[in-house]
Amino acid sequence: MQSHSKEQQFEGQHGHKKDKHAEASRQFRPRFNYRSLCEALKEHRSNMKNRGLDPGPLDQLPEAYEQYRHAQARVNDLRSTRNALSKRIPGLRAQSQKEDEGDVVLMELERVLDEAAELKGRIEEGEEELEGAEADLRSLASLIPNTTHPEAPIGEEEAARVVGQKGEAPITFPFTPKDHVALGELHKLIDLEAGALVSGARFCYLRGDAALLEMALVQYTLGQIVSQGFLPISAPDLVKSELVEACGFRPRDPGSSQIYQVAPEATDLSEGPMALAGTAEIPLAGMLAQRILQASELPGRYVAFGRCFRAEAGARGRDTRGIYRLHQFSKVEMFAVSTPGQSDMVLEELRYIQEGLFQSLGLSYRVLDMPTEELGASAYRKYDVEAWMPGRGDWGEISSASNCTDYQARRLNIRYRERARAAPEFVHTLNGTGCAVPRMLVAILETYQEADGRIRIPEVLRPYMLGKEYIG
Repeated sequence: MQSHSKEQQFEGQHGHKKDKHAEASRQFRPRFNYRSLCEALKEHRSNMKNRGLDPGPLDQLPEAYEQYRHAQARVNDLRSTRNALSKRIPGLRAQSQKEDEGDVVLMELERVLDEAAELKGRIEEGEEELEGAEADLRSLASLIPNTTHPEAPIGEEEAARVVGQKGEAPITFPFTPKDHVALGELHKLIDLEAGALVSGARFCYLRGDAALLEMALVQYTLGQIVSQGFLPISAPDLVKSELVEACGFRPRDPGSSQIYQVAPEATDLSEGPMALAGTAEIPLAGMLAQRILQASELPGRYVAFGRCFRAEAGARGRDTRGIYRLHQFSKVEMFAVSTPGQSDMVLEELRYIQEGLFQSLGLSYRVLDMPTEELGASAYRKYDVEAWMPGRGDWGEISSASNCTDYQARRLNIRYRERARAAPEFVHTLNGTGCAVPRMLVAILETYQEADGRIRIPEVLRPYMLGKEYIG
């Protein structure tokens, strides 16, 4: 009876391990190639320096990898030994039923079960050691940003290279142009005081024609992008915090954050920490997490409207005047997944769509190939689009498009198969702004103002503005 009890305990423990493994597989766990990272350590250090990041912590990576490999080998050896013992148990149990061999076999069965139980404790210790070693290694590997496109300029923002420009800049007026704040006050379009009273600094209310213009921009942009073959998605704005990090939203300054974290008491703790999405890119990427796509499905193109929440609203001075830089705003976002061979082409496609939108709205704009210190952790290459804003007397960013290669896919386990039964490979992910509403409002209000203070509505938006030609 004692032997059977030990055997049942042994089998039950095996089943429990499988359940724990299934639970762990539902998390966003990065799939890093640690060996490859260690072999390319020199290149990663150089890349981090070019991005203005400290590569010092990477010195610990080789030792952390060796500790992980040692812990992994130890656990594998122990599991192999225990598996060999477990295979003997059914035979010993059958033999123990025979009268002539029963006592001897029962003693051997007892010994095997005792050894298996002792191995269980050693395996649990080894797994704990392995888990800690992997956590340390994963933490170091997570500091490594994406590689950088060889044509990306090296340096700070001033090193950005202009790769395209359309329209007059600066725009000349036969009068002194107003900025969007003055125009908003003139036509009662923007209420910053009420926004500050209700939510704090850098929040606002859009009123009347400004609210209609926001909706017009969203509807027009969505229509144009969907007509290009993008699938419209309505996505959550509240997401798991680990998804935010997996998408590469890590602040350069450890003491700051781009993301609003939701108070734990306001969420279901079983889901872990939650955050407000800074862009629809995050839930769109999460929508494809842990999936294996077919090559025939790629490129996959998606577009979503979302509310964006940014805790660190950025620079001081004129960038904080009016609605140029807010903590909450509306945005239409494009997202794509592709094979590695398609991603450069898809990035150019996103840029082409963006330029088409801004040309149709009659904006003067330029496209910049952004330098290394302006790339987020996930970006391999990024284009920024800036519009001329007469009230600012300068360019202002209105859009961006990034190729993230396999950075997000490795962290979210998004893969594809080239053909049936082929080993799955990581996709490349890309994103691009279709319309960031506040910046577009600034550009349109300031570009289309007239001497009498009225604002002409771009022709393509008039069907969404109740047929109006002017504001004011």
